[in-house]
Amino acid sequence: MIAGAGPQCGKNEEESALSYRSRKLLPAPCSPLPAPDDESALSYRFRKGVTYRLVEGSPTLILNYPLKVVRLDPALGSVFEGLASRGPFSLKAFLDQVGIENSIKTERFLDGLVRKGFLERSGAATITSFPFISVIIPVRNRAEMISECLRSLEALDYPRDRLEIIVVDDASQDHTPAVVAAFPVKLISLSERRQASFCRNRAAAQALGDLLAFIDSDCLADPLWLRQLTPSFQDPAVAAVGGMVEAYLGPGGLDRYEMVKSSLKVSSWYRRSGPDDRFFYVPSCNLLVRKELFLEVGGFREDLHVGEDVDLCWRLQGCGGEVEYIPSGKVHHKHRNRLGAFCVRRFQYGTSEPMLQKLHPERSKTFLVPPLSFLFWAVTALSFALGFPPLAAAGPGILFVQSLHKFWKIRKNKIPLGFGVVCLAVVRSSLSFFYQCCAFVSRYYLLCPFLLLPLFPFLSLFLFGMHLLTVTVEYLTHKPRLSPLEFALYFTLDQMSYQGGVWWGCIRQSNFRALFPAIKSHL
Repeated sequence: MIAGAGPQCGKNEEESALSYRSRKLLPAPCSPLPAPDDESALSYRFRKGVTYRLVEGSPTLILNYPLKVVRLDPALGSVFEGLASRGPFSLKAFLDQVGIENSIKTERFLDGLVRKGFLERSGAATITSFPFISVIIPVRNRAEMISECLRSLEALDYPRDRLEIIVVDDASQDHTPAVVAAFPVKLISLSERRQASFCRNRAAAQALGDLLAFIDSDCLADPLWLRQLTPSFQDPAVAAVGGMVEAYLGPGGLDRYEMVKSSLKVSSWYRRSGPDDRFFYVPSCNLLVRKELFLEVGGFREDLHVGEDVDLCWRLQGCGGEVEYIPSGKVHHKHRNRLGAFCVRRFQYGTSEPMLQKLHPERSKTFLVPPLSFLFWAVTALSFALGFPPLAAAGPGILFVQSLHKFWKIRKNKIPLGFGVVCLAVVRSSLSFFYQCCAFVSRYYLLCPFLLLPLFPFLSLFLFGMHLLTVTVEYLTHKPRLSPLEFALYFTLDQMSYQGGVWWGCIRQSNFRALFPAIKSHL
């Protein structure tokens, strides 16, 4: 449950003329796919900026930014032509149209296009059977919250005979156990406090379900929570799945900040772990996992009180399982909406990152640096530092040469893209790299401008300017219901609290990989 735990900073955002040939799934279809008639059904559509072209007989998808090209099997041409002309289609319609029954293989193929950025996914696959699920909730001194949580579980759209609810009371000192006892659930009471990981493991050992569903006592489950997430387990490769954790909206400014910048919100898009996303995880307050695999890897690490969900997901992936994220499977989290508690929690999240880097050295953080983008910004910065403006003219020249090179590669592959589109993608990629640098400074080094100001005022102002740029981009991107100054205040406190935890954790662990990632080139 940490924000920024070992991310791949500065991830490459540009792939030119990427050629990918899909496996042949089907005979050529004969007509466009119908639009889905059920909004909750699993469906797909083109993402914004994607166009469909027929290139030398091969159906081709082109994403303008980041610049990507995918060539599909010719048999899929009319399917994607229909998608381009009519909008979203359901997985069921796709299967019916092509006349195959292997829904898992087809779903994984389409999800691969989602991960590459060509398609958007919404809804959930049709559930063919209802696995028995054990819902597990650790709680301590939250009588009112656990009552609301259990009432939300009573409203779940899931067969009652395929569900059990286990509450583990972590030595509460109020009337929490009495509140829980009034509900038809299994209550495990501990005589001394052992923390959430121990509670979850204790319940898992006694659970009857094939799946374990973890939710926290300060969360409310959406009625379709389990129905949206359980179909993922029809794919035997999936070890765990999680859904969106939405902030429970309160009246204060910090509540509105959490609505867009909650540390527990993974993404607004479908995601799935893979070799190109080694730091992926889903938070434990909205996590379903196969019981057999959970016990096999030893459950949650009980000596971790933050970051235990990251550790579990990484160990599941290390054993060959895949972790999936489906934003439609929601729970609503009642976050800490007092400024002091908010900062303390962000600090605690930060302390977990160095611990995780030490426990999982194979997932050490890397900062990917595209050489030509770096050269462009280095030349630009040097021209200002030396007071020699003519040197800055070399920057556009570098971008022009890079654009020519990519345009030549694209034309060599006979992709119908204009030079202007390629130039725009190169410029956006360089701007994105600079933003990633700014975001990294804001996340991990925002304290430095204040400390360096007396000795290096120019450097301090430059670093603080990088933070202000990050604030501006975040504000324009997330569009919070806050004034720019309010958002800047909360965001700055968020960053400083988290990085304070990271620095403290690095000192305690004698491990500074979180602050000094390995620099790698895209080449």
